[in-house]
Amino acid sequence: MRKSPIILIVIIALVLLGLSSIFIVDERERALVLRFGRVVNIEEEPGLAFKMPVFDEVVRYDDRILSIDVQPLEVTPLDDRRLVVDAFARYRIADLNQFRQAVGVGGIPVAEDRLDRILRAETREVLGSVSSRDILSSDRAALMLRIRNSAIAEAQALGVNVIDVRLKATDLPQANLEATFDRMKAEREREATDERARGNEAAQRVRAQADRTVVELVSDANREAEIIRGEADAERNAIFAEAYGADQEFFEFYRSLSAYENALQGGNSSLILSPDSEFFNYLKSPTGKASQ
Repeated sequence: MRKSPIILIVIIALVLLGLSSIFIVDERERALVLRFGRVVNIEEEPGLAFKMPVFDEVVRYDDRILSIDVQPLEVTPLDDRRLVVDAFARYRIADLNQFRQAVGVGGIPVAEDRLDRILRAETREVLGSVSSRDILSSDRAALMLRIRNSAIAEAQALGVNVIDVRLKATDLPQANLEATFDRMKAEREREATDERARGNEAAQRVRAQADRTVVELVSDANREAEIIRGEADAERNAIFAEAYGADQEFFEFYRSLSAYENALQGGNSSLILSPDSEFFNYLKSPTGKASQ
């Protein structure tokens, strides 16, 4: 009976010892087995793995493709036009043993800090060897490839494989940006002034052509009106002449009535004539005939 507790304790100890000797490697990671800080095993396949209880330590690292944002840096291309470059890179831990030796217990944060310095140095060197026009053009894909290839060799010491490098933004420094904006604004204002001047010139030509057309139309209309008036006057005179020849007495009577109508209108005007004036021949005649 006294041996039962001891056996139970031994069984529990053996179970705990067995559990502490196994660990699980996730499919998204790889693991290092360290014994007193020295790498004794590398587990790269997912599943169950074994280690020595108590003495061994398991350190896990991400096996996926990781991304790092490079701190923005200012570069000076060949044409001395300074640019602020913002980039990022994708990398993967290639050699776990080398990676552990390079960064120690600092892990990924230390690796990314060193990788950031490598990428900044390579970016400054590559972009400093070309003009700003090349950096801002569609040909900069070749420049990013050069940065990546140069960074690969430097990153091997970290046990890291640089997969890709991309430029997110390439801008002018704030002071240069304001100067460039002012220059572009001045150019646009000059172009706007030129456009307005050309528009005013075109408008003057249109107005001059319109004024000329108006003068020509009015002149033609006046000429046609004078012709029509002349023809009408000639026709009227012909009618009057025909009427005068047909009945001279009636014609004189009609002309006198027209003269009375025009002369004897209301208003402030006065007409002073002699009583025996010929103007009143038809008014004085009881038969409506002119006095002889």
